[in-house]
Amino acid sequence: MNNPETESSIQSGDTPKFDSFKAFYPFYLNEHSNLTCRRLHFVGTALVIGLLIAALVTQRWGLLAVLPVAGYGFAWVGHFFFEHNRPATFKNPFYSLWGDFVMFKDMLLGRIER
Repeated sequence: MNNPETESSIQSGDTPKFDSFKAFYPFYLNEHSNLTCRRLHFVGTALVIGLLIAALVTQRWGLLAVLPVAGYGFAWVGHFFFEHNRPATFKNPFYSLWGDFVMFKDMLLGRIER
């Protein structure tokens, strides 16, 4: 993130564009510095994983329709009410989704406070 354009974007509140997930993930973690926001992401991601497993095991494919509500519902509450920032989903949807699962793993492994 030594690019002056990227640094000014971060300072102005815009979500910068990233060329790799490795470059994106530190930004993602910075956008999730509030413990309550991280916990809400953790709950949402756990629900997504649980619903996906339940849909696969029971073959109740209607459960898949609930995945975005479960995942994004908890995450967006965390952003709007606790983190007070705009979710990275809007500008970096793929990296943001990937970040949710990596942060979930890092929280499970104790690499990030939960």
